[in-house]
Amino acid sequence: EAWRSTDSIGAFLGEISDLPFYRAMGFTLTYTFTVTPLLIVLGLMIALAVNSLNRHLKGLVIFFSLLPMIVTPLIGSLILFWMIDSRGVLGSALQYLTDDPTLSLKASTGLTWIMLIVYGVWNSAPFAFVVFYAGLQTLPQDQLESAQIDGATRWQRVRYVVVPHLMPLVTFVALIQLMDNFRGFEPIVGFNAEAHATSFSWIIFNDMGGETRLLSSAATTSVLTILGVAVLLTPVLIRTWRDFSRKAH
Repeated sequence: EAWRSTDSIGAFLGEISDLPFYRAMGFTLTYTFTVTPLLIVLGLMIALAVNSLNRHLKGLVIFFSLLPMIVTPLIGSLILFWMIDSRGVLGSALQYLTDDPTLSLKASTGLTWIMLIVYGVWNSAPFAFVVFYAGLQTLPQDQLESAQIDGATRWQRVRYVVVPHLMPLVTFVALIQLMDNFRGFEPIVGFNAEAHATSFSWIIFNDMGGETRLLSSAATTSVLTILGVAVLLTPVLIRTWRDFSRKAH
């Protein structure tokens, strides 16, 4: 009886996961909670690296770091889509490295999700880099010098001096990126990945287009998207309010 009950629960969960809404929710949450922390970490690492460079090299490195922001998101996803094709540079290289001529990033759901996540981090990390780099210019040098005199390593200075100083900016970047990633749309369209990954925004677009316009479904998904964004932002907003109240007192 226990085996049958477990089997029934598994079958039920399988049917639920096949529904368009739950498939979109699964990818949207995975994409949001993976891309957001990764881009924050990557943006901070780039900002720290650029800030320590010689001033003659900073301009060039900053230019290349901002390229993902210069390229339109849809165009950037299309370029990467062509590159990962089996006839593209990345697709051919991956087949060569794995010694599998049949390997295709577009045919695997797992690889498609990884590809979209990598693109999301690449496309959004420059924003975090710009914000953190601007914050590093206001970093109190006397605190860094004191920590260095006390024998703190570079990692300890970053952890106990730099990161606390940038925490308001980390919160700001997290707020912006949580909203943006939860509404992810361009990568799915650009990569033509709707067979493996869909989001709430893609469902709204799909319901409102085509011959049969499901306006009620699109409206419902829009409301649920707004509620989802509100739920995601609530903890961050509460923490920001507490920090503001603590400083005010």
